[in-house]
Amino acid sequence: MPSATATAAAVATTLVGAGAAAVAAGRYAADAALRHEPGRPLPGGPRLSVHSSGSGRITLTRSLASLRPGTYGLCAPGVHAVVGSVLDGVDHGPDAVVRRLLAVTHGSLDPGARVTLTPEVHVGNPRTALGLDHADVDVPGELGGLPAWFVPADRDTWVITVHGLGAGREHPMVVMPFLHRQRMPVLDLAYRGDLGAPASPDGLGHLGESEWRDVDAAIRYAVRYGARRVVLHGWSTGAAMALHAAERSALADRISGLVLDSPVLDWHTTLRALIAARRTPAALVPFAVRAAEGRAGLRADRAAPGSDPAALRVPVLIFHGPDDTLAPWEPSRRLADARPDLVTLRTVREAPHGAMWNADPAGYEEALRRFLTPLM
Repeated sequence: MPSATATAAAVATTLVGAGAAAVAAGRYAADAALRHEPGRPLPGGPRLSVHSSGSGRITLTRSLASLRPGTYGLCAPGVHAVVGSVLDGVDHGPDAVVRRLLAVTHGSLDPGARVTLTPEVHVGNPRTALGLDHADVDVPGELGGLPAWFVPADRDTWVITVHGLGAGREHPMVVMPFLHRQRMPVLDLAYRGDLGAPASPDGLGHLGESEWRDVDAAIRYAVRYGARRVVLHGWSTGAAMALHAAERSALADRISGLVLDSPVLDWHTTLRALIAARRTPAALVPFAVRAAEGRAGLRADRAAPGSDPAALRVPVLIFHGPDDTLAPWEPSRRLADARPDLVTLRTVREAPHGAMWNADPAGYEEALRRFLTPLM
């Protein structure tokens, strides 16, 4: 029989091996969560089946997602369409939802096709998608040139738009027609890791902790080419980048306001949601979250964006809602409660992450108009 010492040693070796395997698996899951493919929808979104389409309507699988109010993109490999509101006064059937079909921009919506709702309504560029003249420009960044679309207008306050998780610079095109009507120039930025932009040195996203420096580069570009002031309009991690820029940029005095849509203010919860959405075993999620925080440089000594309300110096408009499962709404509410003199929170219900405009385009743009008018 083996001695007690040998048995204990064997058990210890097994536990050490299991622990090492858990750490390695956690690191693998962390890297997968931080390495988002540009333009690929976020994990966890339900796949819907197309039942039928035509004559300005589309029938989809019935679910909470397909019943959401508002205007959304509909995507699948090689397919993009735009759907509007759920139709009233039609027979939906027990397992289906009929929505208005506004456009099919790519591919075809054949019965049985598996599609995902996305906040990205437009594809292409401002000219092809919206009929807006624009220039393709390169913003000098610390890692190299950052491609951006510049849509000119008369005012000398520019809006710099910054997309977030699971999106590209096509997402901010949802607000471009509105901003153009306000005669505000728009600089729509692609940052490190995006298509056409330099990769992050480690190939990973950092939830804004390093990417904010590309927003800083965009501010410098705007000032160099005629902007007296800038408004930063960010979605998701782009909103976190905007907050970091307002707190850290040497040109922070040129920022006249911040618009934050679905801001990532609690990176721990966001990382947990991203990792869990990739079907990581529950036992490995804590290892993966710790690994992701370390890999992304989100250490305990690094302040989360917006964690010090007293640091705010400019007006802030936040669009966020309690149905966001990726970036919790509570930190936005606390920030608004802490600085009612500067922060306005517009609560948007029945909207997933990054889709506050989609849920209520008219209400979103009216709130944006009121916020921007004194900043122009």
